[in-house]
Amino acid sequence: MSQVTGKAIDWKLLLRIMQYVKPYNRTFVIAALLTIFLAVITLAQPILMEIGLDKYILAGDYNGLVMIVVLMVTLLAVQTAAQYYQTYLTNALGQSVIRDLRIHVFQHIMSLRLRYFDRTPIGMLITRTVSDLETIADIFSEGLISIAGDLLLVVSIVVYMMIQDWKLSLITLIPLPFLLAATYIFKEAIKSSFQDVRTHVAQLNTFLQEHISGISIIQYFSREAQEMRKFKAVNEKYRDANIRSNWYYSIFFPVVEIFVAASIGLLVWYGCKRILSDQQMTSITADQQGITPGKILAFITLLNLLFRPIRQLADKFNTLQMGMVGADRIFKVLDTDEVAPNTGTIQAGMLRGQIEFKNVWFAYIDDYWVLKNISFTIQPGETLALVGATGAGKSSTINILNRFYEIGKGNVQIDGVDLQQYELHYLRSQIATVIQDVFLFSDTIANNISLNNPSITRAQIVEAARNVGAHEFIERLPGGYDYNVMERGATLSAGQAQLISFVRALVYNPAILVLDEATSSVDTETEILIQNAIDRLMEGRTAIVIAHRLSTIQKADKIIVLDHGEIKEMGSHQELLRIEGGYYRKLYDLQFNSAGIER
Repeated sequence: MSQVTGKAIDWKLLLRIMQYVKPYNRTFVIAALLTIFLAVITLAQPILMEIGLDKYILAGDYNGLVMIVVLMVTLLAVQTAAQYYQTYLTNALGQSVIRDLRIHVFQHIMSLRLRYFDRTPIGMLITRTVSDLETIADIFSEGLISIAGDLLLVVSIVVYMMIQDWKLSLITLIPLPFLLAATYIFKEAIKSSFQDVRTHVAQLNTFLQEHISGISIIQYFSREAQEMRKFKAVNEKYRDANIRSNWYYSIFFPVVEIFVAASIGLLVWYGCKRILSDQQMTSITADQQGITPGKILAFITLLNLLFRPIRQLADKFNTLQMGMVGADRIFKVLDTDEVAPNTGTIQAGMLRGQIEFKNVWFAYIDDYWVLKNISFTIQPGETLALVGATGAGKSSTINILNRFYEIGKGNVQIDGVDLQQYELHYLRSQIATVIQDVFLFSDTIANNISLNNPSITRAQIVEAARNVGAHEFIERLPGGYDYNVMERGATLSAGQAQLISFVRALVYNPAILVLDEATSSVDTETEILIQNAIDRLMEGRTAIVIAHRLSTIQKADKIIVLDHGEIKEMGSHQELLRIEGGYYRKLYDLQFNSAGIER
């Protein structure tokens, strides 16, 4: 978890963020120039007020007063227009930057290995790509440029006031050091509060994502009350963090108002004292310049202009700092090295489908080997079945084949070529996988089959559906292939979703077909449909089938029995049955010869 440091600006991070500003340099420069212009033009208003009061109102010069008022209104219109464009441009700049950055982050997340998602909560990644990115937009709209403009305005006002009357300025600004000290204390207090808010919103997102995704389990086991208590606890922590930050604001802003009132009080006291003193003197020395009502009015306006940005600076510095924290979190995702190296160049034509594992060792964590010294060969067009108990390493084998995980030792080849030498996207496009836990997007059936691939036509989709036996039930749905299945295919049965996933795999015309418990979630009638489709469509393709039900793999050319990551037996169905006391024979007897078990 990223922590807020004492630095308001991390220059290394800022430079990385500015790389995304390059396409919008013109917008950035115009926004910066408008910020400087606003700082300068803001000083014009109190100056004109002073002139108007001293030279025209007190002198009874109506025409001069009208001229000053017209000039002030004109400047106000110009200032309003400049403020509008400056605000619009800084916000547009921030949104453009995070749009590009969000695309980059999402693209990077799509390229990460499954290992990364095994240990990273999805809700945390959602927070990174949504709310943390919004804090970077605030760097431009409320942070960097705005802070520069406020600092420029503060310096300009102080310099102008000192030039006009340094004694009056020093007296008036006596509360300023105390205000700066209060601002620093507030900044230090609020930054830890902001960090808590960011941490708890990430935890809240993670909790919501996980529990909404698993709502069926919660309802199946009647856990609503218990999970609600957990949610209340997480939600209360988020509420408390926000209340704590609001409490700091509720103290800081009244303190600022007290210092502002003290400065104005000192101004009125000392200024009026000087005016009365000047009236009693026949002449004014060079050391003690004259103070007029107009100058008092101008200084009051200048003080309000001075304290307003100082009051906001602490908040803006923390906005900038939280933007830096958000950037740090996002760049940590971008710097994640859990990306499968895509250095291969081979991507020509269709694979023949020969697969060979040579002394392969694989572990998810360090040297905790899930696969141990695995070696086998599948010839093009053959079907290999993998059987074994849960955790034997069956699914790990196909994850290696897709390069979702990298092996620790050994070598895996397709058509005599090491997996690393194939271009990654080409390799995966040649392998179609149907898994037990079907995932369907909230989209039409046609788009779930083609995955919005424009090269796949509706005719190809329908043909694949006919081959699988899914066309009839799809046509019966409202809208047919344009029927929206809703999130995760909630409006379809498990068997229907499985059929669609099978059509999805086949429509891509893969060289290698992988079925990971593909028929375990369907009824007998649907299983017969899929099995008939498998028999027809496996012709000419290399296939790897993972199944617990041995009835679905009896026709496989080769069956491998895995146990604790090791190959215990290998051969055809009949060959393995002839091994007395063998692993496969025991599994077969358990399923077919025991009372009450599948026959």
